Amino acid sequence: MVKETVKAKIVVDKESQISEIDKRIYGSFIEHLGRAVYGGIYEPEHPSADENGFRQDVLDLVKELQVPIVRYPGGNMVSAYNWEDGVGPREERPSRLELAWRVTETNQMGTNEFVDWAKAANSDVMMAVNLGTRGIDAARNLLEYCNHPGGTYWSDLRKSHGYEQPHQIKTWCLGNEMDGPWQVGQKTAHEYGRLAYETAKAMRLVDPEIELVTCGSSNSDMPTFPSWEAETLEHTYEVADYISLHQYYGNRSGDTANYLAKSMDMENFIETVVATCDYIKAKKRSKKKMHLSFDEWNVWFHSNEQDKEIEPWTVAPPQLEDVYTFEDALLVGSMLNTMLRHSDRVKVACMAQLVNVIAPIMTENGGAVWKQTIFYPYYYTSVYGRGVALQPLVSSPKYDSKDFTDVPYLDTAVVHNEEKEEVVVFATNRHLSLPLEVNIDARSFEGYEVVEHVVLENEDVKAINIAGQENVKPHANGESKMDNGNLVSIFPKCSWNMVRLQKK
Repeated sequence: MVKETVKAKIVVDKESQISEIDKRIYGSFIEHLGRAVYGGIYEPEHPSADENGFRQDVLDLVKELQVPIVRYPGGNMVSAYNWEDGVGPREERPSRLELAWRVTETNQMGTNEFVDWAKAANSDVMMAVNLGTRGIDAARNLLEYCNHPGGTYWSDLRKSHGYEQPHQIKTWCLGNEMDGPWQVGQKTAHEYGRLAYETAKAMRLVDPEIELVTCGSSNSDMPTFPSWEAETLEHTYEVADYISLHQYYGNRSGDTANYLAKSMDMENFIETVVATCDYIKAKKRSKKKMHLSFDEWNVWFHSNEQDKEIEPWTVAPPQLEDVYTFEDALLVGSMLNTMLRHSDRVKVACMAQLVNVIAPIMTENGGAVWKQTIFYPYYYTSVYGRGVALQPLVSSPKYDSKDFTDVPYLDTAVVHNEEKEEVVVFATNRHLSLPLEVNIDARSFEGYEVVEHVVLENEDVKAINIAGQENVKPHANGESKMDNGNLVSIFPKCSWNMVRLQKK
């Protein structure tokens, strides 16, 4: 055991449950942006491409992550997108000016191809409709095209395109970031609320089984947050199942201690949206509980300057290609912990995005695929964070940073998988120079023992991975042992950890 440590305690009880974790909390996002689609998931000329043009090396890593749902086709792009451009014979599809990212969209990949790709990835589709330049009519037609069995114009058009069976897409986003001045077709809260309500009404007449996500604020720094939520929910509360949250963080100042505390901002964001939803519930005397879809979240700042140099109207240029550091992976781990601790309300979440664009998976056109630093906390939490989230009682020393006070050095989430007789502790040690020695009272899990302690650590917080050179990757040599119902773990300085217990 290490001599000089900071000490912390956790009490974990199997009866202290937050919620069953909806697996869709580990979702992701593919937008027609940069090389996410062309050169990312779809590259017909690549040596690994199948008959559909899908890169198998990318699919293998997506399947490794066990991504349960993927949001599509945007994002900002959807607010001026005509979905009809992306269906039917490829040779007849138009190329269009894509206004959100100022590129040329060839429409060689569209709705049907993405459904095919999602099936190959063992994932469901979360479809977004255009409420920027379009509205009720385009949304109901797209839904009819995707989900109606047949015998109508749009469903028979799908059949004529080679898709006899309906896609049965269950989860639909009512537009994207409609409060944002950058959005084509930006709306006021009243305008959006009315449009979203009427669109939802029409879509539910087409298919009553769908779930709908109403747009929340684009981020918690918006000047209209959280009044946007309150005003739009006045209209959409009874027709929507979820309200969206979007948030990205970056370490522009280079202050690691402050940066690693930013998951506390995410926590505050979630709790504020929950409070606003519950206020509208009380105001409407509703029996319904509004859940949250955190359908864009990640670190995003590294590529901001280079993106300004991109030539407008090119096809699939490298945009938003952040190369992530070790400290970015630590924050991503804490953001995942934050959502697990709020899994009673956060039911869907999408790491934005999945391939090449602010993504855990990177590719070279015609070449290699590789894992970014953030791949690892996402992978382990997705694969092993299934079951019931428990409420850990944490006693940890704290620090103050530039923007945050009382930041616990120990950030943690605990998951119990009863079926597998498994308890999993996810933990970030935010201390930059000392290990955390953590005593975890797990006496309610009698007969459990440590089967694995995975550690992600690196002496250099700015270490990165690149193609063919993985500087940041986990090891399974973590120090953890059970002692009379107590789990004693050493979490190295500035590290992300997963400790897995199983019943003997």
